[in-house]
Amino acid sequence: MTKVVAFANQKGGVGKTTTCVNLATYLAAYGKKVLLVDLDPQGNATTGVGVQKTKDMNTFYDVVAGEAELVDIIMATNIHNLFIVPSNVDLAGAEVDLVQMENREKVLAKQLDTVKASYDYVMIDCPPSLGLITVNALTSTDSVIIPIQCEFYALEGLSQLMNTVKLIKQYYNPNIDIEGVILTMKDSRSNLVNQVADEIKSFFGKKVFETVIPRNVRLAEAPSHGLPIYLYDNKSTGGIAYNDLAREFLKRNKDSGALIDRRKFFKGDLTNE
Repeated sequence: MTKVVAFANQKGGVGKTTTCVNLATYLAAYGKKVLLVDLDPQGNATTGVGVQKTKDMNTFYDVVAGEAELVDIIMATNIHNLFIVPSNVDLAGAEVDLVQMENREKVLAKQLDTVKASYDYVMIDCPPSLGLITVNALTSTDSVIIPIQCEFYALEGLSQLMNTVKLIKQYYNPNIDIEGVILTMKDSRSNLVNQVADEIKSFFGKKVFETVIPRNVRLAEAPSHGLPIYLYDNKSTGGIAYNDLAREFLKRNKDSGALIDRRKFFKGDLTNE
């Protein structure tokens, strides 16, 4: 049965897209067929898996505008098992168009219902806001993953996100749940990190993943090469962390798989060979 997971946090720069892209890639590497839905007009998830953004590519905006169906805009990537609904700056216009639509909160949900059975996991990268695009994602998802940066203001604004999830559950999607919270961008040199982590764990309890994502230069470099960390440098601390996260995610979902060799997993040139 397909599981749909949305990655959301209206606070920008917390590693949301990095986590969505790399977890999706590792799940694909563990033999799962994954659809990555890029709902951020910045399109960073799109370029992060090596898909070149173009002005004429179809995005979720074309679905909102009634010019395409979701099934028609899904693209295969050069990564085995990984498919994407791409994004570009045009998607920003979807917010305006959605305001005027009937059942505007359920546009994505209706479209996903026509395609999701073909995948094991659908991973949605939400924009860093709580507008109608994010509402569409939350209405269509089974669960939400919240990446939170290990910093002093980590919990700032989260009450607004939690309230939005509560309202979505009440009015549009009774099945939505918090999948978990992922601590990201951990700087081991900072004495503040453990204090922040304890605060987040006291707020979310067992929802917090044990795996913590470190601040890592190789993680920061990978998107500029159009490669997820598994293909850019799987032996880096970032690569190891996202592999651990994928295994923890699969375990939580009572799922498993064997890691596919990188050379069989990618139709292109690999780094760090």
